[in-house]
Amino acid sequence: MSALLEVSALYKRFGTLAAVSNLSLSVERGEVVGVIGANGAGKTTFVNMVTGYLAPSSGRIAFSGREITGRPPRQIAKAGIARSFQVPQVFASASVIDNLLIAFGVAEDGRLPIWSPLRRRGREERAMAMLEAYGIASYSEEPASLLPQGVRKLLDIAMATVREPDLLLLDEPTSGISAREKFAIMDRIMTVLEEQKTTILFIEHDMEIIGRYARRVLAFADGFIIADGPPAKVIDDPEVRRLVVGERVKAAR
Repeated sequence: MSALLEVSALYKRFGTLAAVSNLSLSVERGEVVGVIGANGAGKTTFVNMVTGYLAPSSGRIAFSGREITGRPPRQIAKAGIARSFQVPQVFASASVIDNLLIAFGVAEDGRLPIWSPLRRRGREERAMAMLEAYGIASYSEEPASLLPQGVRKLLDIAMATVREPDLLLLDEPTSGISAREKFAIMDRIMTVLEEQKTTILFIEHDMEIIGRYARRVLAFADGFIIADGPPAKVIDDPEVRRLVVGERVKAAR
């Protein structure tokens, strides 16, 4: 049985700079994979290639046994891959529920629902159920521009998962969230995604989040994967400590 996601000899060059070099990996269905690395290590470039926002310079990406290399984001989303962004991508002037209804409309019709009614009964019921699942139903009529950062993050992820994707890639789901809130928000995200049986790959700088939620960790440095394995083993790897986590691990201990 083939892996859900297979990446082979992937390269991405920007002029003479190799942002990702000879990257090969596989992700099995049901895995929860954390991705760590310093800024500029190639993490987001990798996610952008998998989700179609960047075309690889060379190499191959396969999903569910079918090649998706270089396909545009819309086709990749239809294939079953979704993503969220480090900065939440929401419609600031629209209410929380209207943001989610727009996402449902795009998923159902393939375009922004400009000419059709946004609030259809069945669609609105599904949107409210999703807001309940993510714990943000009480904000349903609030403009997205007024949301606390944690709620805005949850809305962005809810919008990304309206299709119930097979694979979800999260770009720093706890960035900008207070230390007091981060575990509660991640618990909520993981609970919903587990119920949807979604395979998860998430970029994160917070080693506490990595240690608590990832079952496998990929450590990036200079466009390469320098370690791949269980969180404790990867974080204790000498090269990872030198190039990625540094003294923060020692201080935490």
